[in-house]
Amino acid sequence: MTQYRHACNGRMLRLLGRIFASAQTQRNLNPAAVNRYFCSAPCPSFAVKPIMEPKLYRPTPEVRGMTSLDKEAFTQTITVPALRVLTGVLNKVVKSLRKATIQRPGVPRVVQDKEQSNDFRLVLLDPRRVSSPSSFSEAEAESLRSFGVSEELHYYELQLTYDNLKSEEILEAVLPPDLDVTSAFSRVGHIAHMNLRDHQLPYKNLIGQVIMDKNPGVTCVVNKTNIIDSTYRNFRMEVLAGEEDMVAKVKENGVTYEFDFSRVYWNPRLSTEHQRVVQLVKRGDTVFDVFAGVGPFAIPAARLGANVLANDLNPESYRWLQHNCKLNKVESKVRVFNLAGRAFIRGPLKQELPALLNGTSGVHVVMNLPALALDFLDAFRGLLHQEPPCDENLPTVHCYGFSKDDNPDTDVVGRASRSLGFPLENRCSVHFVRNVAPNKNMLCVRFTLPKEVLFGSDAEDTEPTEEPAPKRQKCEETKNAT
Repeated sequence: MTQYRHACNGRMLRLLGRIFASAQTQRNLNPAAVNRYFCSAPCPSFAVKPIMEPKLYRPTPEVRGMTSLDKEAFTQTITVPALRVLTGVLNKVVKSLRKATIQRPGVPRVVQDKEQSNDFRLVLLDPRRVSSPSSFSEAEAESLRSFGVSEELHYYELQLTYDNLKSEEILEAVLPPDLDVTSAFSRVGHIAHMNLRDHQLPYKNLIGQVIMDKNPGVTCVVNKTNIIDSTYRNFRMEVLAGEEDMVAKVKENGVTYEFDFSRVYWNPRLSTEHQRVVQLVKRGDTVFDVFAGVGPFAIPAARLGANVLANDLNPESYRWLQHNCKLNKVESKVRVFNLAGRAFIRGPLKQELPALLNGTSGVHVVMNLPALALDFLDAFRGLLHQEPPCDENLPTVHCYGFSKDDNPDTDVVGRASRSLGFPLENRCSVHFVRNVAPNKNMLCVRFTLPKEVLFGSDAEDTEPTEEPAPKRQKCEETKNAT
């Protein structure tokens, strides 16, 4: 109890000290300005402080359930605390209070003081951060004293409009309460793509317009459908807002790509994984990219000096892969193919591999088709007939897969082993790439292709004609996002 009384007495002394210091400072100011200041300032003992809401914006009932965007309906006036500051020290005060001032798109932190002359301005404060003079930290309070600024709070009527609100605030105001509200999307160039839930679909066009309004540079917002075609790895989509221009230009790890986003596969969340694998490739190595897409593995590897054979079954991916090779000036280092995965392994890869095995440069096989790639590993069984003189230059395989298993590492290694017909346990490494959806992981199995598989005697001499059956999978859940 004694400690409590001492603490209260200490706070009172500090408050009195601040008031005294502020009054002392005012003695050195213009007498007329000082007179206006004290006459207009409310008495601390009797000032009635408005009740502050924990959120700056409280939507009106009229916007709930809106499906066609009416921006004017979001206009609202709120009360925020403010400090009255002489213009001569204004910039210094704002800098010292940068954590306490209001931070809101399009809202100024300093406004004209309507009750005073041009000698003063009002510095607007964040009501969630400052509710009374005691809300200021010791450092902030000391700065105010040093600049001769009274800690007495004044209150300013601030009008918030649609332009001052964040996307999540608008969507929370519109969508039914207690339901999931998302403003998350993945961005590909000028395109924002979303995965809307069923309860959000009635508001899809409004959501699209809000996302486009609140994210500079976004001129098209699309919604994925629930199904991806694993054959070509593209998905159906509908335009929610903006222009229907699907040709995107993106830059990833210093490389520029162009493509029709509606007709090829591109995932901006794989940037780190692309870079990780490419960094394992050395100048002079050879890379076989079985499912190359528009080139996120192939082109960076070629820029580092590797010789690349890149393949994709999708004719659109093949076309944009060629385009991106020219765009990045590596067309002489990349040979491009438009074949099925098995046909590429049993064709160009098989033809090139014998000479590479007798060389000294590394050989990499990248298989980034997570829904199916593990099933393609059996194409390596008995691929070649004559063993090289040593085992030092066997290809390194980077094969991707999805897993919903409780032990995903064990799961993907087991599936890879069954497809190869050879146990990979303790002969491979597994890298976690990302969480695609709840209980669904994407992983990369990396291993040296066993000579027992590559030169197996039980291989078929004829090329298999069938591919693994295409799987239809749900879209990945969108999580971000900038």
